[in-house]
Amino acid sequence: MEGVSVRKIKKICVFCGANSGKDVAFVNAAFHLGEVLGKRKIDLVYGGGKLGLMRCVSTAVAQHERQVLGIIPSAFTINNLVGETCGKEIKVATMQERLVMMMELSDAFIALPGGFGTLEELFQMISWAQLSIHNKPIGVLNINGFFNGLLSFVDHAVKQEFITPRARKILISATTADELVDKLQAFRFESDPALSKLKWSPSSSQKEKLDLTLRL
Repeated sequence: MEGVSVRKIKKICVFCGANSGKDVAFVNAAFHLGEVLGKRKIDLVYGGGKLGLMRCVSTAVAQHERQVLGIIPSAFTINNLVGETCGKEIKVATMQERLVMMMELSDAFIALPGGFGTLEELFQMISWAQLSIHNKPIGVLNINGFFNGLLSFVDHAVKQEFITPRARKILISATTADELVDKLQAFRFESDPALSKLKWSPSSSQKEKLDLTLRL
């Protein structure tokens, strides 16, 4: 990354499946991502518990003596539904509270293969970045082409003018953990001039007027 200004990333939030998936490559890649984060001295924020790919990445980070923080809704802890969190655990009341805390405590976000929950978390972070609620890098680890269809759909939405080319740059992708972390570190946020005027502080009673031609 010679000649490229590098963003300092201390904590990465990983979204991924509570299942391991059909392909053993998903499990191997989750363990490897955890190893890469550990070797780079990057701490982990994740959804808590020890199921599926969440267990793999959290275990690997902990084995490299980096901090692991699981943020988990209290409902999931009843009857030990998702297993014991690897590392420190913070319990929250709702899924939305969980996601807000993940955003606030992390410097970047990575999505591994997963289902509806993983996709919801990924696109919520992308949407919040588009709205200038945060300016942190977001990427998918495209293991064995798992995200090919999703990336093609996003590009299709750009062609159909529902997503702007500027907003498309928010979503980063790579096929290896090292490449993805490098891209996250090199990411430079380019905010929409109109959306960047929004004031999201609780004390803000009014939002500045937006160009109504914006495509959200």
